[in-house]
Amino acid sequence: MKTGLDRLPELGSLVSELARSRVGLLAHPASVNRGLVHVLDVLGGLDIRPRVLFGPEHGWAGEAQDMIGVGDAKGQSGTRIVSLYGEHFDDLSPKPADLEDLDVLLVDLQDVGARYYTFVWTAVLVARACRDAGVRVIVLDRPNPLGTTQIEGRLQKPGFLSFVGLEEAPIRHAMTIGEIVAWRAEVEGYADLVTVVSLEGLAREAHASAWDRAFVMPSPNMPTYDTALVYPGGCLLEGTNLSDGRGTTRPFEITGTPWIDGKRLASDLMATKLPGFFPRALSFEPTFHKHGKKSCGGVQIHVTDATAFRPVATYVALIALAHHQRPDEFRFRTEKYEFVDTIPAFDILTGSAEAREAILAGAPARDVAELVSATGADEASMMESARSAAAKVRRV
Repeated sequence: MKTGLDRLPELGSLVSELARSRVGLLAHPASVNRGLVHVLDVLGGLDIRPRVLFGPEHGWAGEAQDMIGVGDAKGQSGTRIVSLYGEHFDDLSPKPADLEDLDVLLVDLQDVGARYYTFVWTAVLVARACRDAGVRVIVLDRPNPLGTTQIEGRLQKPGFLSFVGLEEAPIRHAMTIGEIVAWRAEVEGYADLVTVVSLEGLAREAHASAWDRAFVMPSPNMPTYDTALVYPGGCLLEGTNLSDGRGTTRPFEITGTPWIDGKRLASDLMATKLPGFFPRALSFEPTFHKHGKKSCGGVQIHVTDATAFRPVATYVALIALAHHQRPDEFRFRTEKYEFVDTIPAFDILTGSAEAREAILAGAPARDVAELVSATGADEASMMESARSAAAKVRRV
């Protein structure tokens, strides 16, 4: 398998063009080639010297935790590093001054296949800013760790778009970052400014477990393919007072609280008969984040069949069961979340208020799971339309 970055040195005319151009680069620590050489060093070896570096959420160096604003900085060579994740929504896009000295902006970001993971939306916002500035965008495409054939999760309802879902898409969207940028460029009318350097040699259904290379963590709490596999469901924990596993060695796989009976939760989750996983009861103590330094009961989700596993359904059911076990202790998050303070985080993530309201009303866990995770004609039509639009954008 070759990523866009792997293929770039083979594309002589494009390399020559970039070497003559004023280039910017949006990347992060997972922007590496097959040999684990970072894109900035690959470009240097091709005599391409970016003038400005852009970093998404977690920062150019990938050090910041979730929802922590990052400031601008200087790289080791003195190159300016512009943060695209600050304290306000406007900080998510480059300013005109950041782009005025550029002819082309290269995008090389590893996504994980869930609409909440913000890197794809950073790439879209960057492409829109480049459209306004007349700057070309070249996306060095990368594979989706969950493959590009299975979708899960309903589209957002009107009024529920946000930085964790800037456009309507299923929760598990089954697209690459190149496809998402190309889709929006075609729909929004600036496809002539966008080029995608395509992947080669990877079946659409292939997961990261089939890659012929290491899985490099794209953010501090996304260390492995196993994490990415559960994340379309596990991220929903952020909308509750259940631990999302930050502060443990298995983020998003492990969840619980000081007041949860892990054995009961595991038994109840098995009783839903959702496929492809085993919930193992355990005790744990997060080193930081929710319930930091407190002994918690809970479960670890062990995926036994990646093809059958439905992460969204599994974690919605888990959250419902945690509520039903201790409604006196369970809480949905009400604090500001990803620049939105008027809508509960769980609603932003699921795309409507329906699941939260159903859980609070005591609806059966499996029923709530299907409410969020089941995909139908709307989702299938949207994905077909998005892929058709993306296919019209120039690829090399």
